[in-house]
Amino acid sequence: MHLDGINLRPAPLLERREKLLELVGPARGVIQYSHHVHGGGADFYAAVDRMGLEGMVSKRPDSVYRSGDTEAWLKTKCYEEVDFEVAGVQLKPGSAPLALMATRDAERRYVGSANIALTKAMRERLWAKVQEGKGTPKGADKPDAEWIKPGLVGRVKTLKREDKLRHATLRAIREAKL
Repeated sequence: MHLDGINLRPAPLLERREKLLELVGPARGVIQYSHHVHGGGADFYAAVDRMGLEGMVSKRPDSVYRSGDTEAWLKTKCYEEVDFEVAGVQLKPGSAPLALMATRDAERRYVGSANIALTKAMRERLWAKVQEGKGTPKGADKPDAEWIKPGLVGRVKTLKREDKLRHATLRAIREAKL
């Protein structure tokens, strides 16, 4: 965070952003400048969500730059809830179990894992399915997984419009309707 030998870290955010704009300009390449929006966080978040973006970062305009954790900025992510097939469970010693998810179409393609946040009754139903048998989905390379037969649908909270699950949580399960 230096420019021409000057340390910019103690400068307020908006001053640092002015210097950045002078350097990169309104480029349309790989590096792009994002304009600062004053106020209206809820409205701005709604617009970010409608555009299908991952989220937004809110920063205090007078904040100085500090590496590491700080209360001067906050990332707010956009999530959606989507139904996937629960294809299995991954159990790793010392870690919480993960639900392994697949698409609900004929391809039954593996899309990633989700933290399990189910009620006790739902966890017991999921474990009973694990005990019933296997059915490995396409593209799944998890030697430590317990795969289950198709037929269990999981409601997953995940970041919007991603090809693979990111920051995902399994929130509910139900039997698939035939």
